[in-house]
Amino acid sequence: VQLQASGGGLVQAGGSLRLSCAASGRDLSSYAVGWFRQAPGKEREFVAAIAWRGGSTNYVDSVKGRFTISRDNPKNTAYLQMNSLKPEDTAVYYCAADLEVTTNLMGWFYWGQGTQVTVSS
Repeated sequence: VQLQASGGGLVQAGGSLRLSCAASGRDLSSYAVGWFRQAPGKEREFVAAIAWRGGSTNYVDSVKGRFTISRDNPKNTAYLQMNSLKPEDTAVYYCAADLEVTTNLMGWFYWGQGTQVTVSS
């Protein structure tokens, strides 16, 4: 499956962005989808994920209550709605897909290119 992440940009603190992860080649509904981010000088970290069956979600503590992951299976697309953004959310955001959810980035086989999110204070 090929993944295309988009929707990043520059936003002020407190603002919102919605990232999209569009899939092609295979039916994304058969895969779990995860979002990861990598800030300059830091390791890539887990942000959120949604299971392929049942739609259960999980989030890193730092984004709980602010970010929402969702999927639109007919559109073969997953989303990350980011509200109340903070400067520390600044990073390149990546989407990933695999059969099962894990917070370990090594557990994700398919990756999209990143999309830059910059939050100004």
